[in-house]
Amino acid sequence: MRHIAVIGAGITGVTTAYLLLQQGYHVSIIDSHRYPAMETSFANGGQLSASNAEVWNRWSTLLKGLAWMLRSDAPLLINPKPNWHKVSWMAEFVWNIRQYKANTVATTRLAIAARNELFAMAAHEHIDFDHERRGILHVYRTKRDYDHALKVNVLLRKGGLERRAVSSEEIHSIEPALQEHFYAGFFTPSDSTGDIHKFARGLARACERYGAVFFLDRTVQSIENGSTGVRINVTVNSADGVRSINDVIEVDDVVICAGVGSRKLAHSLGDRLNVYPVKGYSITVSLQNESSEAAAPSVSLLDDDAKIVTSRLGPDRLRVAGTAEFNDFNRDIRADRIKPLVTWTRKLFPAMDTDRIAPWTGLRPMLPGMMPVVRASKKPHVFYNTGHGHLGWTLAGITARMTVNLLAQHS
Repeated sequence: MRHIAVIGAGITGVTTAYLLLQQGYHVSIIDSHRYPAMETSFANGGQLSASNAEVWNRWSTLLKGLAWMLRSDAPLLINPKPNWHKVSWMAEFVWNIRQYKANTVATTRLAIAARNELFAMAAHEHIDFDHERRGILHVYRTKRDYDHALKVNVLLRKGGLERRAVSSEEIHSIEPALQEHFYAGFFTPSDSTGDIHKFARGLARACERYGAVFFLDRTVQSIENGSTGVRINVTVNSADGVRSINDVIEVDDVVICAGVGSRKLAHSLGDRLNVYPVKGYSITVSLQNESSEAAAPSVSLLDDDAKIVTSRLGPDRLRVAGTAEFNDFNRDIRADRIKPLVTWTRKLFPAMDTDRIAPWTGLRPMLPGMMPVVRASKKPHVFYNTGHGHLGWTLAGITARMTVNLLAQHS
């Protein structure tokens, strides 16, 4: 049976590896971190949300980003310093505005299909990832925003998603902990939430049980194609930061699931893959007592105006995440970007203690059309499964299945 290397041990990589193992392939997984799921799959918003499938390719998104450039607390922040990567990405983003409707419908269909794959993996391997099937509640503060949501809902329904409009009173009936007035909203009962890190680590352990070999603390330096397979040259990362090229991994095929690192690897192979790192932030609030647990929301929320989501992760944690920052590969946790998340949390849930929070930031691998890519490279024996943007947790199950099918076609 063929030996497949998967580059990247985040949610995309481990789901791909798992399904490859189920098909009988020998699998090696390569990642630059010491453990799986330590980058974008560490502390995201937690939503498995077909209801958030609307792509961002609208003129209003671009105009808001330009208007908010001087606001450090803006939901969408663009560093005005130009470079070719950012400019080319933005140009392609504008070009893809014409695909807004089609891509939103297609993403909705992918998200719905992904649920069955992901839930089947969790059930078969008995993975506890704080999964809650309580639905997702979208809330809107103004009639203007709600009217746009009505138009988006037509596209989501075309993609197969069932959800219902709710009044201001119904919003507070669904989530009594909310302490703010909203104009109206939508509720999607079929959406759910869960801890992406716990799921990815649990699935990684399952991969090991099925015979996968993990090459961790390895950074891929080059991929060399041969007539019958691939040589992957890696450096071994040591605790003191010293790297030395002393490892070569030889396989039949390689699948690149490297998130924001995919663009560089693709370029080295002569492929164009315009993945841009869009930075997001989250805080994890420790609910340390019964009063805080009672004051925290149980239903997952998406505040469309603030671009903030929440997910309850077990009885004693609340994840609050949001914002988008175009700032290249900057991974700094900025206090002025964390503050809006804390302020929002305190405003909507004032009885909940926020004295213990864990801030985090991650880089979402986004393509200009907001759609993930599953395809073969120009070079033989190389495949891509990457570019999931803000929906990696939501879409990973189905793109993994698509990748396995793609490799079968090239056998």
